[in-house]
Amino acid sequence: MHYEKNWAGNYIYNAAEAYVPDRVDQVQEFVASRSRVKALGTRHSFNGIADTTASHLSLRKLNRVIELDRANHRVTVEAGMRYGELCGYLHANGYALHNLASLPHISVAGACATATHGSGDRNRNLAAAVHSLELVQGDGTTVAFAKEDPEHPIEAAVVGLGALGVVVRMTLDVVPAFEMSQEVYEHLPLARLQDDFDAIFSSAYSVSLFTDWKRPSFNQVWLKHKGRAPDERRADFFGATRAGEKLHPVPGSGAEPCTEQLGVPGPWHERMPHFRMEFTPSAGEELQSEYFVSRRDAYAALCALDELRDRISPLLFISEVRTIAADESWMSPCYRQDSVAIHFTWKPNWDAVRVVLPIVEEKLAPFQTRPHWGKLFTMEPGKLQPLYPKLPEFRRLIARCDPEGKFRNDFLETYIIGT
Repeated sequence: MHYEKNWAGNYIYNAAEAYVPDRVDQVQEFVASRSRVKALGTRHSFNGIADTTASHLSLRKLNRVIELDRANHRVTVEAGMRYGELCGYLHANGYALHNLASLPHISVAGACATATHGSGDRNRNLAAAVHSLELVQGDGTTVAFAKEDPEHPIEAAVVGLGALGVVVRMTLDVVPAFEMSQEVYEHLPLARLQDDFDAIFSSAYSVSLFTDWKRPSFNQVWLKHKGRAPDERRADFFGATRAGEKLHPVPGSGAEPCTEQLGVPGPWHERMPHFRMEFTPSAGEELQSEYFVSRRDAYAALCALDELRDRISPLLFISEVRTIAADESWMSPCYRQDSVAIHFTWKPNWDAVRVVLPIVEEKLAPFQTRPHWGKLFTMEPGKLQPLYPKLPEFRRLIARCDPEGKFRNDFLETYIIGT
């Protein structure tokens, strides 16, 4: 099957051929026999990070659980496994993951490779759960990276951006299964974050603020509690009022695709994502951008964006603000920095969005903002590369794993390899 477009339909791939292997040895043979190869997961990136003019290799059939290690609390899966299926398997066996993204539809390897994050003051991104991985290098041989391996540290490879090879297996650390509950509040003033930022974001296991930037406030606050919601469900949350019905983050959209709210407890994997696996996620036909700033700069960055309300709001479905704990992955936007992610779900009007993105990035420039690797941005490589102190070492690792440049493409040449 030859995928022509990404999930959202905004990006058209340029591959001359596509291959869908069933086994790792087939991946090895294919990589060894091709001059240029790029792996595809669930095609949820919005830019050309996974594109190629040569050969695409889809991982959609490499989607099996290989082993559940109860002694060490780890699960090993093939790289094409989607979080939705993995979560169901783990929960049935009494386990959970520490964190999940908004969507359960994305693949484990693709999400980790682009530092997709989930949220929570104490929760690191999804890649932080990876204990080890195995990838196919440019010559078709495999190499493993793992925690506490000084020669092949997992921190070097887990946010690999597709530059090191084709990830085929991953081992994740798991935790005991738990219940969660979710509450939603409406109309939180932006100004409350000036003094109450820490109190707001520490009030639940995971907290999301949604705004359409039409006014200096957040339309909704989603609180994801570990366990049951507090017995004394507060009617007022820092000036926001408790919602009386289930809501969708995008104004005017029906709430059926969303995970359960109103404080009703349920399994962790049915509350931590915003959207249910069986429904089309988010708005569907859309564009996405996301920028990470240091937690200490978050309120100032949000106030700077508030000055652009008239430019942003007409093009927007919704914007989301979340916190992510620092991690050690070399190419993660949260590398050794507690961060706040400011996400934009744009209407599918690239001509207009392309004009406003440089304006947004200019406003955020004083805060050394880092864009999400798999989403839309216009930052110049010369401004982006200095924000990653481990980039020189990552380039050397690319040269070792892929000396012939089989996994290079325009995106990597522009933002990672080129100077």
